[in-house]
Amino acid sequence: ARRSGNSIQHMAAAVAVRSKRRLLPHLYRLLHSTAAPSPNRFLRHASPVPRAADHSPFLRLPAARVSTLPTGLRVVTQSYPAATRMASVGVWVDAGSRFELPGTNGTAHFLEHMAFKGTERRPTANALEVEIEDMGARLNAYTSREQTTFFADVQGRDVPAALDVLSDILQHPRFPQQGIQRERGVILREMEEVQGMMEEVIFDHLHTAAFRDHPLGDTILGPTENIKSISKKDLQQYISTHYTCPRMVVSASGAVDHDEVVDQVRKLFTGFSTDPTTADQLVEANPAIFTGSEVRVENAEMPLAHIAIAFKGSSWTDPSSIPLMVTQSILGSWNRSIGVGNCSGSALARGISNGELAENLMAFNTNYRDTGLFGIYTGAPPDALHDLSRLIMEEFRRLAFRVSETEVARARNQLKSSLLLHFDGSTAVSENNGRQVCFILSWRCQ
Repeated sequence: ARRSGNSIQHMAAAVAVRSKRRLLPHLYRLLHSTAAPSPNRFLRHASPVPRAADHSPFLRLPAARVSTLPTGLRVVTQSYPAATRMASVGVWVDAGSRFELPGTNGTAHFLEHMAFKGTERRPTANALEVEIEDMGARLNAYTSREQTTFFADVQGRDVPAALDVLSDILQHPRFPQQGIQRERGVILREMEEVQGMMEEVIFDHLHTAAFRDHPLGDTILGPTENIKSISKKDLQQYISTHYTCPRMVVSASGAVDHDEVVDQVRKLFTGFSTDPTTADQLVEANPAIFTGSEVRVENAEMPLAHIAIAFKGSSWTDPSSIPLMVTQSILGSWNRSIGVGNCSGSALARGISNGELAENLMAFNTNYRDTGLFGIYTGAPPDALHDLSRLIMEEFRRLAFRVSETEVARARNQLKSSLLLHFDGSTAVSENNGRQVCFILSWRCQ
């Protein structure tokens, strides 16, 4: 029995030796190494020395094509084969709440709502909705402080029909009085919903404080009294003043043909003003002045206090915008419900998590034509605000002179991934192209 046991032990030892030999050398070292992980693990994927890398292998899409019509209206398309044969087409207008006249704040957003309430050829909102649904399409719009966008996601064969709808709702809106009254209630209810979203509220307060007495500091929805008083005349005046060809871009992507889209736009978009005034000229005439900003929202009935600390950021075309994007990645974002604070690459997130100072954290970097906002938003228990503010300020000071190459490499990797993942689908590509042409090309033409 003893010999049998020894034989079994010898056989087991021999099998173990052969198994070890079969392991790849680097895998064996990895499994049996007692050395601590390298602190420069992120440098394996990116050099600490900036270089002009060729990313073309990762961007397999054809180059975007841009055409400018004699009216000044620009058309940008990016066509690529897709199994779904879907396309996205939209109109990007260099006009948002920033360009509203005093006393009319909220007009741009109100106009976005009213654009879908019927035209001369499509007299009711129901007629427009049925036409879109019959195509299996999706029609939507949004308003920001500097832009208004109307877009549709359709099958490739329905791109001409989508362009017809978009041109019709922008050139021939009816603005029925009954529809205006009904939409006032819709927007007021939307305002109530926004008031319950503390993140939205605090950023509105932040803009008001940062750009005091300037339209860029106004909210997009506008005050209640304006929503109740905006008239058909206000809407028509806003369109005639700001919806001009030099300030508009038609962007299409997916299953589209550039020449066909240009021909359609040339035939359909004929009713807009050709006033050569650009958004950049309006901004230059009334520049936004940053006044510094820290906003706190505290309420005895709320378990958390909400804080936003902002510094002057960069404009879209400022070379500093890219370093600020990397810095935003270094600061990162974090939420306690995710539960990865101690393992986060963000030193600030680790400090907040270990000290249990806040429930969430988000670095933000908002760009406008002539300025920007860069900073931190967080929600925290009121009794932790002193320690939290101190930690945030220490982190900002550290960023000025003590950032490691590992942190920069990690942030650059995250930023690259985020930007590339954003261009997933025809809607995102169309939106990016429309926004870029609005901002970048108009800036280059100055």
